[in-house]
Amino acid sequence: MKIRARLPRLLAGGVTLGLALSLSACGSGSGGGSSNDGKIHVLVYGDASNKVEKQIVDTFNKTSDVKAVLDTIPGADYQQKLQTIINTPQAPDIFFNWGGGSIQPFVKADLLMPLDDFIKDDPKLKSNFLSNVVESTVVDGKTYGVPMRGTQPVLLFNNKKVLADAGVQPPRTWDDLLGAVKKLKDKGITPIALGAGDQWPTLMWFEYIYDRVAGPDLFRKALSGDKSAWESADSKKALSMLKQLVDAGAFGTKFDSVKYTTGASPALVARGKAGFELMGSWYYAQQQQDAKEFAVKGLGYSSFPAVPGGKGDAADVVGNTNNFYSVLKKTKYPKAAEQFLKLMYSDEFVKAQLAIGNLPTTTNTGQFIDSASASPDYAHYQYDMVKKAPSFQLSWDQAYPPSAGTPMHQAVQQFLDGQIDADGFIKAMQALPTE
Repeated sequence: MKIRARLPRLLAGGVTLGLALSLSACGSGSGGGSSNDGKIHVLVYGDASNKVEKQIVDTFNKTSDVKAVLDTIPGADYQQKLQTIINTPQAPDIFFNWGGGSIQPFVKADLLMPLDDFIKDDPKLKSNFLSNVVESTVVDGKTYGVPMRGTQPVLLFNNKKVLADAGVQPPRTWDDLLGAVKKLKDKGITPIALGAGDQWPTLMWFEYIYDRVAGPDLFRKALSGDKSAWESADSKKALSMLKQLVDAGAFGTKFDSVKYTTGASPALVARGKAGFELMGSWYYAQQQQDAKEFAVKGLGYSSFPAVPGGKGDAADVVGNTNNFYSVLKKTKYPKAAEQFLKLMYSDEFVKAQLAIGNLPTTTNTGQFIDSASASPDYAHYQYDMVKKAPSFQLSWDQAYPPSAGTPMHQAVQQFLDGQIDADGFIKAMQALPTE
């Protein structure tokens, strides 16, 4: 569970590994989108969720003349290996991805099949999924992916006892948050745990504050290539609020030496050393694994606070909308691929994902949560949160091309550390590649 909970987020955040891998690492199959073995190859990120993916492949193969083969690449190697084989005879027919910037280079290289004709044949390939999730795979007006795992919104988690002892409630507004920071500091508690040593956890604070201040349009403009968005008044206000939080001592003084990936920041919350932590929904499973009693009795969660007067809706969400299946244009079996994708909204798929702790983004998920979910209350909270969100903003380091990940993370860290000011951060973001 530890690897499954962490690595998808790390790789999506642009972590690259300099690995020279043999093609035999590609799991159970040796062919791909241009092979002549008479099968479709489905390539997925190798982790615990493969249990469900194998089940769905088996279901597909019971009725399909064209059989599917599930190929896996170990999680830490996935992104690099995919880029290595995507335009070779070993390429898959269907492959796992994060949508957004993770598929843009493949679309630009004309390697992917738009799925609009599939959707025209079967409108449920779009209508049976939450609309704000499917948008993550739309490039230049065309749809290139179908959701295939579970959504991962970012929530503000807390230690309920720590908050109660300090007379603090989960904050509903920005002023509430600042007030909570002061009360927790007065109690000698680090208000907010932050694994800044990993850089990407810090990015979540930027994503939410920018959304609450400026609304989702600022980031959309920046991502489309409008660099002036970063120097807008709203951008500067968001940065001033981030600095206000740091200067108030919200994250303590040693946040750069703390990492989420080592379990250090979640431990601060579980052991009562910190009040809050902003993290993706996988945090709940992480605490269940590392501090089970705390997860059951002491872990609370809420949405990110509103910014009165801001342009963003208080119900907006940021995070990982889902993982997706995309189809290579050169597949010899597009009809088989289309039939396989239809299983992603089936009752069998939904119940199997819920059983391993994932939260599918199908419109029928809600009816199975109580009977099939590992944690019904938490699953309901997430599902309602995502379903009602006017905007679900994809994590910045996923929305941008992979090459933007490292400089983006560096800019975030340097601003939080005071190594660069607002102008320095703005210039760094303006320099990021958008395609």
